Amino acid sequence: MSDAKTLYLVDGAGFIFRAYFAIRSQMTAADGTPTNAVYGFTRLLINVLRDREPSHVAVVFDPSGDTFRNEIYPEYKANRDEPPDDLRPQFALCREAVTSLGIPSLVVDNYEADDVIGTLAQQWVTSGEGCKCVIVTADKDLMQLVTDDITLWDGKDKESAHAEVVEKFGVGPERVADALGLAGDSSDNIPGVPGIGLKTAAKLLQQYGSMEVLLGEAHSIKGKRGENLREYAESARLSKELATIKTDAPIELDFEGIRRTPPNPDVLSEFLRKLNFKRFLDEFGLADHVVSKIDVDRGGYRTVTTQAQLDDVVARIKKAGRLSLDLETTSLSALDAEIVGFALAWAEGEAAYVPVGHTYEGVPAQLDIEVVEAALRPLIEDPDFPICGQNTKYEWQVLGRSRGIQLRGVWCDTMLAAFLLDPGRRQFGLDELALDILGHKMISFKEVTGTKGTEAHFAYVDLDTATQYAAEDADIALRLADELMPKLSETELAKLNAEIELPLVPIIGQMELWGIKIDPDKLREQSKRFEARMAALTEEIHQLAGEPFNIDSPKQLQEVLFEKLALPTQKKTQTGFSTDAFVLQELSALHPLPGKVLEYRHLSKLKGTYLDTLPDLVHPVTGRVHTSFRQTGAATGRFASADPNLQNIPVRTPEGREIREAFIAADGHKLLSADYSQIELRLLAHYSGDEGLIQSFRDGADVHRRTAAQIFEVSEDAVTPDQRRTAKSINFGLMYGMSAFRLANELQIEQADARAIMKRYFKRYGRVKHYFDEAIETARETKQTTTLFGRTRLLAHINTRGFNLRRQQERLAMNTPIQGSAADILKLAMIAVDQRMRDEGLKSRMLLTVHDELVFEVPESEVEVMPALVKAEMEGVVELSVPLIVEFGIGDHWAEIH
Repeated sequence: MSDAKTLYLVDGAGFIFRAYFAIRSQMTAADGTPTNAVYGFTRLLINVLRDREPSHVAVVFDPSGDTFRNEIYPEYKANRDEPPDDLRPQFALCREAVTSLGIPSLVVDNYEADDVIGTLAQQWVTSGEGCKCVIVTADKDLMQLVTDDITLWDGKDKESAHAEVVEKFGVGPERVADALGLAGDSSDNIPGVPGIGLKTAAKLLQQYGSMEVLLGEAHSIKGKRGENLREYAESARLSKELATIKTDAPIELDFEGIRRTPPNPDVLSEFLRKLNFKRFLDEFGLADHVVSKIDVDRGGYRTVTTQAQLDDVVARIKKAGRLSLDLETTSLSALDAEIVGFALAWAEGEAAYVPVGHTYEGVPAQLDIEVVEAALRPLIEDPDFPICGQNTKYEWQVLGRSRGIQLRGVWCDTMLAAFLLDPGRRQFGLDELALDILGHKMISFKEVTGTKGTEAHFAYVDLDTATQYAAEDADIALRLADELMPKLSETELAKLNAEIELPLVPIIGQMELWGIKIDPDKLREQSKRFEARMAALTEEIHQLAGEPFNIDSPKQLQEVLFEKLALPTQKKTQTGFSTDAFVLQELSALHPLPGKVLEYRHLSKLKGTYLDTLPDLVHPVTGRVHTSFRQTGAATGRFASADPNLQNIPVRTPEGREIREAFIAADGHKLLSADYSQIELRLLAHYSGDEGLIQSFRDGADVHRRTAAQIFEVSEDAVTPDQRRTAKSINFGLMYGMSAFRLANELQIEQADARAIMKRYFKRYGRVKHYFDEAIETARETKQTTTLFGRTRLLAHINTRGFNLRRQQERLAMNTPIQGSAADILKLAMIAVDQRMRDEGLKSRMLLTVHDELVFEVPESEVEVMPALVKAEMEGVVELSVPLIVEFGIGDHWAEIH
């Protein structure tokens, strides 16, 4: 803990660079600006404030231009590279961090931060008896400032006084500048004397006392060293001048100006929230502190309990010409929810709550739900009346299932709009969007119901509280719509929103309500067999290990693999050496135990995820399993499936196929699968314009066989299975930025052979390489990538110098247009097929979408007509330079249709 006589001076620039290179993980603010350096720098500042509690503190930064040292020596620091592209925007944010934390910052033109630190440190320690200064830095050059009253601290656990300086330089602080003058400093382009490093400089200074004495005696020093000291004497003197930290910079100590002040909660909260630094918000107790950008008067919301009040609200909605709608219900499950009330908003701050199902003791009289429906149905079902909301799929499902009302005129779904604008955002809930975009903290469900759980019945909440909570939901959704829709309109995203995402809402909403039938008994029987197989595997693994151990424990598995069996270690993790699937696959070539563990894990995952879970998820009313399709599930635009996830059931393993056998058609029906064939590879051909690849698809050739024939220079008839497998790995792998290293691992060949194969591939398909290079270059310029239909993905780190992060961003630049366009095409196909089925009055149902596949439940009377209908719509939904082909399967269960 500090006292009032200790000053802390922080080396700002030094710690910014240190933080940047220490934290290489991808971190971004809400607007996509990289923040890894800001995070590390802010962490340091917080540590200083928390650990030392300084009363006087300042962060010192370098000036933006040259300093007096450049006048003395123009080449000073001339060898330094420009800051990395992803660091540049973080400098201003780091200064903002200092201000937000209530810490003074200092800059003096023409003088480096070291000079300002040296000057203030000297002025402080001589200003009064007992005054001390701690310089917070990791820069060794500042050791020349160390005295009995001035020490250095690295912000963690290392402090440097006189003894540490001698340990580092071999001389005391008063001779550090001499040592630097002799040795020079390559990082600052200080020349020094050739052949003399810091260790040699220390020995010479110990012998001669100072640099001037040494240079004066240089004539008596023999050999090359003496020759260099004589020849480069002026270089040494210049280097010392450059290395010497000034203690007379033009700045006067201002005791009040460097006094730490408590941070302004509004300023600090807004800064941390803008940068997504939620951990720091928690540390400062600011998680619930928000600086609102909008004025929300919850007291102005209306509770509607009479016909006259309802008529007035409906009239206001009609006059406003728009409606924000939110339902309060008895359950988050649209299959089970009953409506408790309608939240309505039509202008900022103009909102009402119409309760229809509150049941607590003493509740005032409420309008009958049929009366409310009669008033609202004409607006809700009017396709031309603009309606907005958050996650409108839920409203569509509940209104349709429970009341027979069709929600039609949705103009904006705030969740989808936010997703289109920033698909990399982590959360799309209304509370999070309100905080991030409007700076407004909403009333939480927990505050209203007094519980964290979703089981809490909103019907038991009193009407006044319910009105504030529910009306706010509608009000904020409307304000978000007004904020987000103009931004969509500035880009192609508005068309994507109107023609793809919003039309899909009722389609996937209906798919979820229909669900899919399963055979629970088959799954339970399979679970028992898996359990028996896992028990047998456990015995085999224990025998191979020579002792029993917990196979599910990574730590115990590490001990068996790397200590007892002495197998070679691979990747290092925080808890020891990795035992992930990649590592076990590599080790299985050396010992049978890792392969058995892989098999055990495979069975265990399938058993826990599907066999033991799915039977319990069968809905008691429908007798079917109902997944949830999330349009915001992947940044590429692909759907995600959850509760349960039906997209990850393996299709190529016997165990996965057996699980799929339990997904069955209803009586009198068949399951129909329609799967785009090689759609991503076809899109690669379209994007690249490569004539060879395009012609292969136009000819209807086996593209992998033809590719193999081209790169191995044999006829297609002579292509071996291994050659085709190699071509297939390349064809698909290149879209994900596959390296020669990965290809070699996948094919179990030497890297040199993999590089040679890839070289032959790109020689034959030159336009593919050109497309990848062009995609990366365009992304470097725009820091984003787009699909054929304008879907955008931000790539804020595409120009970073960090190799791993940059390569990841480059892979996204190559793959997102392909994978995202495939997702968009499938979505357009879903819309077209759904419309055609409606137009023709068919009873078939679209049940699932899994990657590039659609699964239908088809009455036996429509088995002949449906494939032709689906084929026409899916293959004709968009025109590419290559044909789209759909492969079909029809059967009684999901495994049979593949």
